[in-house]
Amino acid sequence: MAIYTKTGDRGTTALVSGTRISKADPRVCAYGDMDELISMLAVLRCSLSEQHQPLLRKIQENLMWASAHVATEKPVDKLKSFSDEEIVALEKEIDRMTAQLPPMRSFVLPGQPREAAECHLVRTICRRAERSVIALNDERDEVVRAARYLNRLSDYLFTLARYQHVELNISEDFWLP
Repeated sequence: MAIYTKTGDRGTTALVSGTRISKADPRVCAYGDMDELISMLAVLRCSLSEQHQPLLRKIQENLMWASAHVATEKPVDKLKSFSDEEIVALEKEIDRMTAQLPPMRSFVLPGQPREAAECHLVRTICRRAERSVIALNDERDEVVRAARYLNRLSDYLFTLARYQHVELNISEDFWLP
């Protein structure tokens, strides 16, 4: 099977349902931002220790399902439901890492180590994806849950960035206005 279909040569693409829309449509931009997030998580996985790998891979898998729901204009029965338990799993990991972190008394200035900087970069991409999904004003349960997941994921990535300082025994850099 060829990777190219030529069906998008005039600036349109097909949603999961088969409906063709502009590649500049907000829905395409939203799942495109999520695709970028999934790819940047792959880069992050290359930098982080083995203990983080199972959850990061699970996050990528969850984002694939979430983006599939965003890539529809109506419910599609064949798509796996996106569970609130996935959000709870992120919260538990945030709580676990936070228990090992010093109190935050100022804004964190992203920087060294590289692992933390990459977490912050992925976090900002996650926030953009969240904004794109919210901009759809799609109130279907799966899309609302995807936006909530992205919100919690950005919190996880922020905490993971801070945790890298503990894990690698490197002081955080704070912005003190």
